[in-house]
Amino acid sequence: MDSSIDLTPDCSACAALCCVVFAFDKSESFAIDKAAGEVCPNLNDHMECRVFKDRERLGFRGCITYNCYGAGQRVTQDIFKGKTWRQNPAIKNRMGEALSVLRRIHEQLSLLSMASKMPLKANERSTLQTLEKNLMPVPNWTEDELANYPIDRMTKDVSAFLLGLRRLVVR
Repeated sequence: MDSSIDLTPDCSACAALCCVVFAFDKSESFAIDKAAGEVCPNLNDHMECRVFKDRERLGFRGCITYNCYGAGQRVTQDIFKGKTWRQNPAIKNRMGEALSVLRRIHEQLSLLSMASKMPLKANERSTLQTLEKNLMPVPNWTEDELANYPIDRMTKDVSAFLLGLRRLVVR
């Protein structure tokens, strides 16, 4: 995989997109209901979580287990050039749409990265490389490219490829 794609989240370079974009329901993972696009009440004006150290105790396990695979900082820094929805509320939905697609792309890249460590046959390695290339068709994404990217088809293609590797998984 292209080592220039960092799949590690860096919340300090993000605009707290996961705290705004996604909805969650009151459950064992979240202590409250929050609608998509609504700012989490735990988010302060500096885009930091007020309850970060106590998330689990306060019922926000879902925040602990969530992983954007580095998509949050790429949307904020690369696609929106460091702008945030706090500075410009009109871009909140656009940032959310970009995150929703790029996070799925990064998730697929993460799965393929794990698969690349397996003893693949030559044809499987070739398929893996093709899938990676298709998940990274441009060096720097734009909003339009993400909006038009066939993420559902690519997710199905990656899933089918990974299912074909079942023989390599110890039961």
